[in-house]
Amino acid sequence: MNDVESASRILDTMLGHLGIAATIETEETGDGPCLQVHSADSKFIIGREGERLDDLQYLVNRILRRGSPKAPRIKVDCEHYRTIREDQMAEEIRGIAERVKTSGQPFRLRPLNAYYRRMVHNILVDDPAIETHSPEGDDRLKRITISPKNPPAESA
Repeated sequence: MNDVESASRILDTMLGHLGIAATIETEETGDGPCLQVHSADSKFIIGREGERLDDLQYLVNRILRRGSPKAPRIKVDCEHYRTIREDQMAEEIRGIAERVKTSGQPFRLRPLNAYYRRMVHNILVDDPAIETHSPEGDDRLKRITISPKNPPAESA
């Protein structure tokens, strides 16, 4: 059994213990393998603002890596919720970056988990006028600051 099949079995077992009937499809995305969950109970799987979906993804990856340390990072989505949310967030981040370039003022994002922080950094990595910074520390949620690379000089 390969790592993706193992991850699918882990997720199916977790959902079964939660009493949730679901089908799981494997998709290959630009970010790697994704387990797409389809269920009549999708709102319970997703949770408030995707928090439960994030937790399931975290647990699937932790359990998978315990048995296979070199396993790829598995994305867990439900009814394409994460894909839609990521598209909306990417659009929002690009808009914020444009405002930062125009105003010259840094902008602090709402607290994000590691997955979404990595996404923000990757969206803006090729923009020569913008830099992103995450604070150090072990906090699960951190606020990224988006700032201009060359802020305008203060006029005296």
